[in-house]
Amino acid sequence: MSAKTQLESLVKEFKKKRPLRAGSLIITVYGDAIAPRGGTVWLGSLMKLLEPMGISQRLIRTSVYRLVQETWLQTERIGRCSYYSLTGPGLRRFQQAFQHVYSIGNEEWSGSWCLVFLSQLNPEMKQKVREELKWLSFGSMAPGVMEHPRYTRHELIPMLQEWGALDDTIVMQTQPLEQKSPRALRLQVRESWNLDELAYRYRHFLEQFRPLWRELQSNDNLTPQECLLARILLIHEYRKILLRDPQLPDELLPGDWEGRSAKQLCRNLYRKIYARAEQWLDENLENASGPLPSPNESFFKRFGGLRDMPGAGRQDRIEPFAG
Repeated sequence: MSAKTQLESLVKEFKKKRPLRAGSLIITVYGDAIAPRGGTVWLGSLMKLLEPMGISQRLIRTSVYRLVQETWLQTERIGRCSYYSLTGPGLRRFQQAFQHVYSIGNEEWSGSWCLVFLSQLNPEMKQKVREELKWLSFGSMAPGVMEHPRYTRHELIPMLQEWGALDDTIVMQTQPLEQKSPRALRLQVRESWNLDELAYRYRHFLEQFRPLWRELQSNDNLTPQECLLARILLIHEYRKILLRDPQLPDELLPGDWEGRSAKQLCRNLYRKIYARAEQWLDENLENASGPLPSPNESFFKRFGGLRDMPGAGRQDRIEPFAG
């Protein structure tokens, strides 16, 4: 089998999913490809990008409308054309959603925990804040108490303020633990997060994308458009897992944790195909001024650096947008 055949299998598998969550895929496209290029794109360009994925124009229109209603995106009409860009809150959410996707390893854990107490919130606000925290991969330590080993009180306060919940939420930062992985803490982690389910999802990710990686080593016949499709699918599936993964420190994870192999595979695949995917984006995506600008500097820092890879020196313009 060739890389092209493996990609066809991945696209076919994606098209079979029900419900087909186009809004989630559009978030992936913005975070991976559009945010580093200014954050605004013509709706027609977005339709052209997603058409090979089996996403109809009608579904794309419905999905971007919902993303506007949910304040992820904002729209501007110029003549008969619609252009969609990130809102301020949308940009913050993108940064949260993608902050772990392109990293190459966990920073050393201090042993401190961020604890959030929701008991003083009214039922409706409590549900809203709980769902927002779960989206940030917080675990449930006890009824009305959420926990995370990576977020800090300083990072969480602005979010609670934006949600309208700051005055009635208690946020505490624990002192670093001298012993970072006592038995009781490891057991608590398993109660707060479903590590078995996470491990299953990582194993499925590896089964999905390892065949493509193997074929790319010996029979790489992907076009720029196909490289983009592979890249979008890769980041989309990986991002969905990371939304549930609190990036627990190694001290609290099994020795054979599948997340480590998944991260390495994602990094290797991305670095192999990203430059050809960027070529397609250069030639096909537009905003109101014409072709999208080249990726910004932070784009090339993904996965520990992209510019040392073959074909990475193609872009010669760097834009100031942070993405």
